[in-house]
Amino acid sequence: MGKEKIKFRDANIAFKLSGKGNTLVLLHGFLESTLIWNGFVSVLEKHFQVVCIDLPGHGESDCIGYVHEMEMNAEVVFTVLKHLQIKTCVMAGHSMGGYVTLAFAEKYSEFLQGVCLFHSTALPDSEEKRRDRDRTINLVKKDAMTFIRAVIPNLFAPVNKEKYKAEIDELIARASQMPTQGIIATLEGMKIRKDRTSVLKKINVPVLIIAGKQDTAVTFESLLPQLALPKHCESLILDNVGHTGFIEANEQTLNVLFNFAKSCLKN
Repeated sequence: MGKEKIKFRDANIAFKLSGKGNTLVLLHGFLESTLIWNGFVSVLEKHFQVVCIDLPGHGESDCIGYVHEMEMNAEVVFTVLKHLQIKTCVMAGHSMGGYVTLAFAEKYSEFLQGVCLFHSTALPDSEEKRRDRDRTINLVKKDAMTFIRAVIPNLFAPVNKEKYKAEIDELIARASQMPTQGIIATLEGMKIRKDRTSVLKKINVPVLIIAGKQDTAVTFESLLPQLALPKHCESLILDNVGHTGFIEANEQTLNVLFNFAKSCLKN
């Protein structure tokens, strides 16, 4: 089944719906699209109704202005769920998708039965990271492909870079199709995102945190204190894995997410 599209602020937002039953929403990360979840969906759609959304400026979704705030992304997700008449779901977000998931949880908590942060964090950018974002934005304005080719291989653990060379090349090829405006607007949005550790503290549904010990984008060490924040928190800590567990530890991450969603949605 191909992607459907709806309007949000005069922009096209693409999403894919498959399977039947209780709903699992999958949100991709920066420079990605719904395509990262294809391997997961082929299994999960046999047990759940699965919704995958191309966030603004990614995949087949249009850009929306000059800054893609996490709050705006959360509104996009809400608009898709409302269109599909979905009232409750488990939501899993990879990296930036996790930032959007927490922004959604802050505003639309009544929709959630469980939350998975998949190589993601409730922390905001540090001052140093914000300066890095600004430098990156300047680089992207001049030469987006140099940035894409440099950043994507470094999302993988060093031991996995050669092993998953084909997957890395595919991620680079897909990211190269993104409009420069989408890359910049998303970088601007991530740069100004809020500290949402308070959301993790207040959340009343189970939380699953998946972390890679060799993740340089969202470090394992920075996630450890966050494990203690939710009332109910489960975790999967992966050795020899960087920022892309859906590739580097495909079977483990799929199984853990499946069991987590099944547990959250059993009622």
